Amino acid sequence: MDGALAPVSGADRRARRKSTILTIVTESISKADNKAEWDTAFEARLRAARQQPGWLATQVLIPETDRQRRIIIGTWSRREDWERWHRADPFRQTRQRLDAADQSDGQEQWFTAHSMANARDKD
Repeated sequence: MDGALAPVSGADRRARRKSTILTIVTESISKADNKAEWDTAFEARLRAARQQPGWLATQVLIPETDRQRRIIIGTWSRREDWERWHRADPFRQTRQRLDAADQSDGQEQWFTAHSMANARDKD
């Protein structure tokens, strides 16, 4: 995944921290013979998500002990933005590809960010 982030000023970081950030965590299990297709389809979804209003970040985590599992961590400004994205054509198109590669499409769980820090906060 590429996508360099532009530097953010201290004032921008403080303003961002005061706003609500929502995170959705979804677990998926790919079929053993379809891991590459799942990953390819999700990369296509991620490229399209970058263009969506309210999208902040996405991570896909693969446990070292279970290479078929995918934990998707999506971060959005508002839940409404995420819901609109789920109705968009690029999402629905990748959904078909992911469904074909999924063994199990896990449940989603929403979180509100309580605290956040990153390396750029060192100034």
